[in-house]
Amino acid sequence: MEIIANGGNARSKAMKAIQLAQEGKFDEAKQLIGQADEDFLHAHRAQTGLIQEEVRGKNTEVSLLMVHAQDHLMNALTVRDLAKEIIVLYETIEQLKKKKADETAEEPCGCPANK
Repeated sequence: MEIIANGGNARSKAMKAIQLAQEGKFDEAKQLIGQADEDFLHAHRAQTGLIQEEVRGKNTEVSLLMVHAQDHLMNALTVRDLAKEIIVLYETIEQLKKKKADETAEEPCGCPANK
């Protein structure tokens, strides 16, 4: 259950981070991604523990719950990785908007700048 719980938490935090980035709250978004990374690490450690037990000869039953846990973890990883990229994209968009606004403010008549 540790894999499912931590994977789910990581995914939820990554999704919330995307929302925060969309709102221009980039520092909060990055902080939440950091928290998602920690949740993912806890889930990954639980997964690694199961793998190490299997290497030692103690097989884990492949149940529907185990498949669900692995699916949850992989989805969390994918969402977290994409969230990091999306945050960068939103930051870039915001910077371009500010640059455009600054350029427009330099030309009060709304005419293109003669450069």
